[in-house]
Amino acid sequence: MRATLRWAHSDLRTHRGEALFITLATAGIVASLLLAAALFGYATNPWQRVFTQAHGAHVWIHTAASADAGRLARLDGVDSVAGPYRTESATVSAHGTRASVELRGTPRLPSVDRPLLTAGHWLDPAEPDGVVLESSLARALLAEPGDTLTLPGTARSLTVEGIADSAEPRYSPGEQPGLVWALPSAVRAPGGQVTGLRLADPADTDYAVQRAVTVLGAGAVGEVSTWQQARAEAQGENRLLGQVLGLFGLGALAAAGFAVHGAIGTRIRGHLRDISVLKAIGFTPGQVVRIFLLQHLAYAALGAVAAAALTEALGGRVPGRIGDAVDVWQGLPGHSVTLVAVSVGAVLFIGLTTGLAAWRAGRVPPVPVPRPSAAAGGRLTGLARGALGLRLPAALVLGCHKAFAGRGRSLAGVARLALPLLLIVVALSAWTTIDRFHSSPEQVGLPAALTVRSDGGMSDPDVRALLAADSRVADAYPGVEVAALVPGQTGTIALRGLGTRTRPYPYTLAEGRAARGPDEAVAGQGLLDLLHVRVGDWVRMTVGEQPQILHIVGRSIEPQNAGRVVTTSLDTLRENDPRVSPAFYQLRLRPGADPQRVAAALTTAGHGHLDVHAVPNPADGLSPLRAVVTGLIAVLALIGLVELLTTIGGSVREGERDVLALRAIGMSPRQITMITVTSTSCTALAAAVAGTAMGLPLAHRLIDAQGSSNGIGAGIARSPSPGLLLLLGASAVLGAATLAALPAARAARRRLADTLSAVA
Repeated sequence: MRATLRWAHSDLRTHRGEALFITLATAGIVASLLLAAALFGYATNPWQRVFTQAHGAHVWIHTAASADAGRLARLDGVDSVAGPYRTESATVSAHGTRASVELRGTPRLPSVDRPLLTAGHWLDPAEPDGVVLESSLARALLAEPGDTLTLPGTARSLTVEGIADSAEPRYSPGEQPGLVWALPSAVRAPGGQVTGLRLADPADTDYAVQRAVTVLGAGAVGEVSTWQQARAEAQGENRLLGQVLGLFGLGALAAAGFAVHGAIGTRIRGHLRDISVLKAIGFTPGQVVRIFLLQHLAYAALGAVAAAALTEALGGRVPGRIGDAVDVWQGLPGHSVTLVAVSVGAVLFIGLTTGLAAWRAGRVPPVPVPRPSAAAGGRLTGLARGALGLRLPAALVLGCHKAFAGRGRSLAGVARLALPLLLIVVALSAWTTIDRFHSSPEQVGLPAALTVRSDGGMSDPDVRALLAADSRVADAYPGVEVAALVPGQTGTIALRGLGTRTRPYPYTLAEGRAARGPDEAVAGQGLLDLLHVRVGDWVRMTVGEQPQILHIVGRSIEPQNAGRVVTTSLDTLRENDPRVSPAFYQLRLRPGADPQRVAAALTTAGHGHLDVHAVPNPADGLSPLRAVVTGLIAVLALIGLVELLTTIGGSVREGERDVLALRAIGMSPRQITMITVTSTSCTALAAAVAGTAMGLPLAHRLIDAQGSSNGIGAGIARSPSPGLLLLLGASAVLGAATLAALPAARAARRRLADTLSAVA
């Protein structure tokens, strides 16, 4: 054991940098995997906790006020019912912020889908104008208990009595109205009613919706939302961040394992005589293997422990969603098990790759085998001889020959270095795609910057005239959105009429063509997946009691409503129902116009009768991904650095056998140094080209697959700029040349006696 420790200590002193980089890389990998686990837990747990504690409803059905919603309680599979509650659509304002809301007349604290108070108190009959706000709506309005909400266009006001969490879909400007619980007396202009169904078996959700629509009639059902939709929406960007961290963490772990494997293999080839001596003095093959195995397990364990400790101590202090996720995750029951399992799993994987490489050390014979006299690169190829005949620099030709002499080890070294570079290209592609959502939203399904709605205080011609008077508004597209029952009546989708045939809405198409003729429409990926249809198919849906049959001629990139949107022109909807009139306007602004200033100006010009808000951008919630990508690139760079050090060490060690021959033919130490530098640079160049060539299509596949799973659809992926890719490749090549220069120069200037001993 003493001799083993002395060997390990000597090896550590010789390879301090490599040990440091392996430890830091392992720490980064384990930290990314732990944060991924935290984000996955955070994505699911808060909503699941609220749903469980609130005894949440599995289905919410909005119906006409005249519908006999009491019949829903007698449906098979319905365990309990919330409501029916009368509802009123309204717009509220607080602290200069407006929001569309649903006032829900709730006479008492419900037992099904019970709001969980986080501040204030529940409704008090002594305060007839008191309301309780859903927490996401309260955050949007910056409202707290005691604040007053005004209803623009009316003399009414409401007082915030409390704030509560709910398992229903959260408030989203322009997509989902906020939820406001109020006493029935505060709902003065009811436009419908809503009923919540808690099912005995949540798996029967689609069947329960179908039965409810059959009992009430399609014309009485306005909108249906389910617990699966609410859960998917609540997970949102948190799950995406977790997937990104997990994917890159596992990829980095594989790259680190291969890098350690290559480093040990190179070290074993360089210490064959020393290992033979160890065996000659009594070391068993198992002891030789354990020297390498325990040494690298110690590096990995140190990195894993450091990552786990830092995540536990400082993870909750990270600003934003990641810090919140760690705080929630640390309180979950399986937190300790996950912490240990991820750390131990990473260490064991690195130990496995270490053991496979160290096994070769155990097979080294105790009697040293003479090294082959042939040069490591083999005989010169015809191409190399031809290059020398053209009087190209000999150092350049011999260096390239040494790097690409067809050896399996050289190809393996290129592959190991290409893997972290490939993952860096994927990470840069993800960064570029997110930037595209902000810099060119019109290319990802967001051509409009603002949405304008009237509260009824202005006529439609007045609204159009006001929008046309603002020179910063390039186009104003009239639109209407209604909930439509899908075939089979198991849920509702969003049916939109946007633009007219003379002024069509500028869809962002990923497949097919734009809707130009009667009954033509484009659909999001989420809708195509939901209905199991493709571009070119006809779909039938029901709006109230009116059937609507549309021909899907294109697939649009649809970032909203999980892609469950079918869009046609306003003219097509009017042909089916002449009473359809614009409910809102989508505004496309001129280049350089500030959306916030335009929104403020339109709100002022509308004298309080217009609700103007920015079109939500799905990339707004992904700002933590930038820091995540930066950290992952740093970890991958460390892994690449380990592999470069391995490549340089192997190249220098193999070049020691050629020094005498090269000096004999008159080459100077500088030229000999350039051979090693060129060989290492060529290896890095080949790895950069291979990593880029494979990374770009892989990034497109991964990003488009993620877009399809979220309902946005394929076609959103964008590659980094050629300049950025060139910078990445140049950095890899220059870094390899810089790192190789010093050890190569030392080897080229060694004394002849030392060189002879190395060759012997």
